Amino acid sequence: MRALDLVIVAVFLVGTPLLGVALAGRQRSSADYFVGSRQIPWWAVTFSVVATETSTLTVISVPTVAYLGNVTYLQLAIGYLIGRVVVAFVLLPRYYAGNLVSAYGFLGTRFGSGMQGTASVTFLVTRLLADGVRLFATAIPVKVMLAAFGVEVPYWVVVAAIALVAVVYTYLGGIRAVIWVDVVQMGIYVLGALAAVFVLAGKLPDGWFSSASAEGKFQLFEFSSNLLTDQYAFVTAVVGGALFAMASHGADQLMVQRLLACRNVRDSQKAVIASGVVVFVQFALFLFVGAMLWSFYRGADPARLGMSASDELFPTFIVEQLPSGLSGLLVAGILAAAMSTISSSLNSLSTSTISDLYQRLTKRPLPDAAVLRQAKLWTLIWAGVFVLFASLFTSTDQPVVELGLSIASYTYGALLGAFALGILVRRAREADAIVAFVATIVVAAVFVLGVEFTVDGEREPLAFPWYVPLGVVVTLLVGGLLSLRHRTPDPKAVEETPREATT
Repeated sequence: MRALDLVIVAVFLVGTPLLGVALAGRQRSSADYFVGSRQIPWWAVTFSVVATETSTLTVISVPTVAYLGNVTYLQLAIGYLIGRVVVAFVLLPRYYAGNLVSAYGFLGTRFGSGMQGTASVTFLVTRLLADGVRLFATAIPVKVMLAAFGVEVPYWVVVAAIALVAVVYTYLGGIRAVIWVDVVQMGIYVLGALAAVFVLAGKLPDGWFSSASAEGKFQLFEFSSNLLTDQYAFVTAVVGGALFAMASHGADQLMVQRLLACRNVRDSQKAVIASGVVVFVQFALFLFVGAMLWSFYRGADPARLGMSASDELFPTFIVEQLPSGLSGLLVAGILAAAMSTISSSLNSLSTSTISDLYQRLTKRPLPDAAVLRQAKLWTLIWAGVFVLFASLFTSTDQPVVELGLSIASYTYGALLGAFALGILVRRAREADAIVAFVATIVVAAVFVLGVEFTVDGEREPLAFPWYVPLGVVVTLLVGGLLSLRHRTPDPKAVEETPREATT
């Protein structure tokens, strides 16, 4: 890393909060802060959704997946697109019909404040843990960069610095600043990745593509018979990916909040479906980078290359092999991906805290100015908690992208299952939903901590894409059985989506 690279990173860190505040303008109301007064163009929301779910995991860990294996990870993206189509036409019209700022407001309307609060608390904990992994992933390339100068920096220092930059524009600009900065940040890391592809192509020997193909690096489909334990088996990846996307983009406030910032439900539908297409292309790009790295390093084990973790492959190449300026751009891109996720998490955590918990628990209406002040205060509080949670993750033996997805999968099944129960089972009451929700979390914990399957003489855990389908089935089964106690539908049962909500 040369001086030019450090200057680029420094300019990025200083310029990002300034850009966010300038693009957002003044926040005059809580609607401005939470959903940008529903005036954000759908294409900007598309890129924001992609940037938010990308994070550092995609930039540095997806190439590792291809380096160590192949591109079968792309099967998940097929499922992601299918799941988003379902979200677009089943859940989004209901959110817009209720004029909601939080996804869990739907559960509050359907069941009651108890279910809304339960889902919100689950979301808060899940986001802190999952995005803690993402912050840890960001520390990897930063430590590699600083190590080139002989400087050792603890993980928590890196985490705190990134959180500080992200909290500035999130606090001052709300969701509008988050979305527009996301658009810029996505442009930075995609441009950097494309530049890395061109540089790598110039360093690879003739015939590298044929050699990589012969080694199975470009194998897309895997029709394995081990459906329960092989996370990249076709059925597992597509079905699990579809339900995961339904949960992440239909029942997770992190994504739903930016989809609710569109001008109307049709724009929101275009944004979520288009994001699935962009994610597919983006995954393909970073997996291709991983295959090229495999050819560059001749398939050597990361440990033999002097790396302490396999996810250091791409960061090490960035620091050691890219020309001055471009190396700094890639590191800035990795930081951009991290801050996109963190700023989005801070804003959604604040929104859920105020709309789903604070106002429900106080049981007194607050003037809009007070709501806005509370939202900004909780943005600061969650930033501090974030740093503590992120510091819990200091090492992992698997690519962190898989760890991040598996953490979210533990609770996504219960969240998506609660929405499905509210829509499909009209007799279900709030108590039924809460009991089913808790039962699902317990069952997921049992599978995560203790259930294994014997495959070829070895004990293997359940593949993480199955956690969401498992959770949905358990929630519907338990909630459905409990609902049989009631002879009539719940008066709060959601009516058919109003015609005007789909226009």
